[in-house]
Amino acid sequence: MLGSSGPDGAPSPHFAPRHIVDTDSPTRLHGVPLQPTVLSFARVGDMVMLTAALNFLRHRYHRPCLVIGSDPWNEAVLAGNPDVEQFWFLGRHRPFWLRFEWPRLARALRESHPGPIYVCEHHHRQLPRIRRLLAFSKVDPARCVFITEKPGTVHHSVDRLIHFAKQTPPALHASDYPLPTTNVAWAPRLRVFDSDRLDLAAWLRSNQWTGRRIILVQPGNHRSMSRKRRRWERRKTDDKAWPLERWAALLRKVHQRMPEALIMLRGSDKETAMLERIRSAAGLDSVVVVSIGLRRLFALCEAAHSMISVDTGPAHAAAALGLPLAVLYGAEEQRCWLPRSLSGSPVIGVGGPPDSVRADQIPVEAVFDAWCKLLRLIEGSRQRAPATASRYTDYVMQPVLHQPQQAERL
Repeated sequence: MLGSSGPDGAPSPHFAPRHIVDTDSPTRLHGVPLQPTVLSFARVGDMVMLTAALNFLRHRYHRPCLVIGSDPWNEAVLAGNPDVEQFWFLGRHRPFWLRFEWPRLARALRESHPGPIYVCEHHHRQLPRIRRLLAFSKVDPARCVFITEKPGTVHHSVDRLIHFAKQTPPALHASDYPLPTTNVAWAPRLRVFDSDRLDLAAWLRSNQWTGRRIILVQPGNHRSMSRKRRRWERRKTDDKAWPLERWAALLRKVHQRMPEALIMLRGSDKETAMLERIRSAAGLDSVVVVSIGLRRLFALCEAAHSMISVDTGPAHAAAALGLPLAVLYGAEEQRCWLPRSLSGSPVIGVGGPPDSVRADQIPVEAVFDAWCKLLRLIEGSRQRAPATASRYTDYVMQPVLHQPQQAERL
């Protein structure tokens, strides 16, 4: 659960007190602020995209959300988000009633009555757990609405979540909670704190990387981090995997184009061996391997020059923080999964249907050309500025107009 103090040690902002409502009264609420509850046992990229819907729900119901997720890393994604009042994590597999937080979570769900509950989950193993959680907490089913649109089918994933947030549970009247302005494109948002920037500066200084332009490269995805990663690699069934020799060839081209830059191969501890193989194959002193957590990654995204990534969670985080990036696609369609930038920073997709259905069908030249196009866009735009706390609040309350020309497809 999110604590009473933020990452900088400052107290968390105080929100409006809870509204006590007679649960037996049929009286309509007429727009009384309600706290929405959102349940999602998603991975990093999905949770980043969910922040757009949290912002939408806060605007609609005039209270920050209670968010229930599956993993403690979600707290790093939601840290400092003014659209979130509380966050709870239950674990992906462990029975929720075995967690010591369970009684407090059940009480929080009951006390949020009559606030709406949005279940953003499709997984056949997680949905029964969520239904049991709600039933054991004695939650009125009329407060709940379950998402039905499958990911990657109709809308872009952010728009799919916003479309879901527009629905109204049976217990409420839609006319009491009109939809926020619809002439804006809702986009993911993350916050970087001054403490994160200081940590990043100290880390760069300790490695003697201060002052160098940084190009982030993210070769791995959730499969390369899983316990079955050796099986995925052996059977070549990971459609997002790009061959090692192509990564090495790409890094050499990037180095030739920008020899002064530091190229960071980023991944989790479980991906270090894979990243070291790529670094060794590239044979360049300017290529380094780093294994860093989400908070340092977010600060690095804010400070870096550009990024090249497969279709995975850190790519969505980079776009949310305004980092120009090129993204390689496997079987997923760009129209549903291309990272969306709140600031309008350029995002260029490479591959994916109908052009290809596996990342290993994408040639090195296509990825390098996409990154070179990023360079031209970066050189023709104003220098990015860090998103301070005050600017973050401003753009939370006033989403920018959608700029579809910034999200290009090759």
